[in-house]
Amino acid sequence: MMTGVLGLLQLFGIFFYVGLFAIGGGLVAATFMQQVLVEKYAVISLEKFYSMLAISESTPGPIGINLATYCGTELYGPIGGIITTLGEITPSLIIIMLVAGFFGNLQKKPLVQAAFSGLRPATGGMVLVAMVNVFKIALLNLPEFASGGGWMSLFRWESIIFYAAALVILFCFKKLHPVFVVLAGAVFGILFL
Repeated sequence: MMTGVLGLLQLFGIFFYVGLFAIGGGLVAATFMQQVLVEKYAVISLEKFYSMLAISESTPGPIGINLATYCGTELYGPIGGIITTLGEITPSLIIIMLVAGFFGNLQKKPLVQAAFSGLRPATGGMVLVAMVNVFKIALLNLPEFASGGGWMSLFRWESIIFYAAALVILFCFKKLHPVFVVLAGAVFGILFL
């Protein structure tokens, strides 16, 4: 648990910002959180952040809210989790209350349709950035490669083999629920990584 780096009010503000501008779902919110918590303030390491993201994706509920709660709890304990969760959901609640009454009329306006058309590719790009970052952390061993370990050290081979096996299982055994693959991934990570 960290204290003193970010105040609770500042933490609320950061997650309010994330909740306000993360149009497109949890992975877009994760990209914003990474930029602020890892790159700007350096309160969480990149590897720790993506471990938190993986856990947030595999637990029930919206990824962005799960990740906000986890980040806040990691930084300030339970009160931090409550603060970050409130910061993350407050903008959505405000916008829903404002828009709910007249959205039916708004969605037919050309300007609103054009705004949504512009948001789709931007959101897709942010999801792609999050996906690439998760793959870099999960499948590549960049620190060892950079220290001169040779090109074979670039890859986390056990992770790549597990990833390929999980894809084969998901595509070949369509009746198998994906939660079993997620649980297998958790066991694999505990035992081998």
